[in-house]
Amino acid sequence: MAVQSVPAASEVRESALPGFAVAAVREDGRWRCSSLSPEALVDLDTAITELRGLRSTGAVLGLLDVDDEFFVLLRPVPGGVSLMVSDAVAALDYDVAADVLDLLRVDLPGDDTLEDDPWPEGDLSILADLGLPADELEVLAAEVELYPDEQLAAIGRRCGFADELAEVVGNR
Repeated sequence: MAVQSVPAASEVRESALPGFAVAAVREDGRWRCSSLSPEALVDLDTAITELRGLRSTGAVLGLLDVDDEFFVLLRPVPGGVSLMVSDAVAALDYDVAADVLDLLRVDLPGDDTLEDDPWPEGDLSILADLGLPADELEVLAAEVELYPDEQLAAIGRRCGFADELAEVVGNR
């Protein structure tokens, strides 16, 4: 039987993609944001594990800007994790997007979808209780004129943690 090797932490860090991974936590009516490890951009399990480790009585949300190509929203919920990827077509090129689709049990898009507009997939109501309804998140994710960091900044403004997000992203 073949043994599959798991990359060491330093190998994963070296293969980390450009972008950022941030946790936003709301507790007692106040938001605070902190950086997740660079591995969270290439390994969805790392992002989920780090978010679960932030135990809070309020909302915990993960925001991933992957290679300035797409974003992922993660939110631990009892019994699992709620997920949304701004462009499912990214799963053809990025493992983290493919992992999101895998957890959502959504088939990978075909190669013929490469020229299409962004295809948001997952729980579009992931932020509805925080002030961003599903239909508005879908419109924001489909906005081709914005980069993922701009889309995540707009999400932060809408949900109330824009300043905290900007501070963390600006200090990376």
